[in-house]
Amino acid sequence: MVELFGETLTRDDIRRRSGQLAAYGGVRLMELADGTERGIRLLEFRTGSGLRFTVLVDRAMDIAEVEWRGASIGWHGPSGLRAPALHEPEGEGGFGWARSFTGFLVTCGLDHILAPEEVDASHYGYPGIRTLRHGLHGRIANIPARLTGYGETWDGDRCILWAEGTVRQATAFGEHLVLTRRIEADLCGHEIRLIDRVVNQGFASTPHMFFYHVNLGAPLLAEGARYLAPIADVVWAAHAARYRDQGTGYAVAPAPQDRFAEQVWQHETAADARGEVPVALLNDRLGLGLQVTTRKDQLPCLYQWQHFQAGAYALGIEPSTHHVLGNTAARERGEMIWLRAGEDRRYDARFTVLDGAGALANAEARIRAIAMQPDDPYPTPSGKFRPLTGRP
Repeated sequence: MVELFGETLTRDDIRRRSGQLAAYGGVRLMELADGTERGIRLLEFRTGSGLRFTVLVDRAMDIAEVEWRGASIGWHGPSGLRAPALHEPEGEGGFGWARSFTGFLVTCGLDHILAPEEVDASHYGYPGIRTLRHGLHGRIANIPARLTGYGETWDGDRCILWAEGTVRQATAFGEHLVLTRRIEADLCGHEIRLIDRVVNQGFASTPHMFFYHVNLGAPLLAEGARYLAPIADVVWAAHAARYRDQGTGYAVAPAPQDRFAEQVWQHETAADARGEVPVALLNDRLGLGLQVTTRKDQLPCLYQWQHFQAGAYALGIEPSTHHVLGNTAARERGEMIWLRAGEDRRYDARFTVLDGAGALANAEARIRAIAMQPDDPYPTPSGKFRPLTGRP
């Protein structure tokens, strides 16, 4: 059964009321046609409940817009959408990535995340390439996907909107990693489900790093919006040397600032009995929030990105496979994930719209029941990066 427009409807009820499911919701493939976004294929999902989101087929099947009843939740960065052919992966000392940086979900990886860095490449055995220079957050976000399917599927009286695709990051003398992504939402639902699998299709053991850069913007992000997470320890702050200079702690967002230097934190989180870690941004004035739920055994680390600069106002929730220490440090600490030939990793995420004061209160109660985050908006970073174990 689906609850839509004040009615409880079966599949047959919907068929009787309209010649097409599109009257209530669905998935539609489109292509953008102007400016820097020209040529990008996207899938528009409408669940009928008020949730609308778009999936960028030609940008790793990442999620661009997320809206709830007309209110934007995802971040719209100043670059706007940019076709992958315009991307400059080696530009600006590895920071050219930022010229294509926008949208609700930007996937980072598959063999590198975090700052530009030069690392050893001898494991590939190619004499001409002894080291690799990686750009900011890796290559995957600007690689077009092969769309393998999309549509609406009924399971009894439940209707699932879905899309699937594969994204191949490969070179003749290095990595051959493939991301297979499935995105789902229920007709009448208020949640996006993401199921990812990364597999090494090559025959050389290959480093693997991965995180979700989930970006929230106005009007959800606003002065007074609250960041909630089951924080057991504040591990690190990139801005520790200027910790209080901007008057912005980790827990509450300010209004947009004219000269704001980004702030990044790493938190050690606790998980619930199911191994899940929920993190949320709540706007009490609007009665609106967004919760990101991932698994501690898949993405054990959590970054928080604050970019409260006027004109690019954003907050990032960023569950990750690795500490913020970087690629070289992961290798030195024995924490790099090395995927052998045919080996894979799975990642699951849910993005849930919280609508109304009751939903916000329930999310807050759930998170606080797992762990009480610090009351101090400027907790002293411990510097304790716990060992990440169970990695070959």
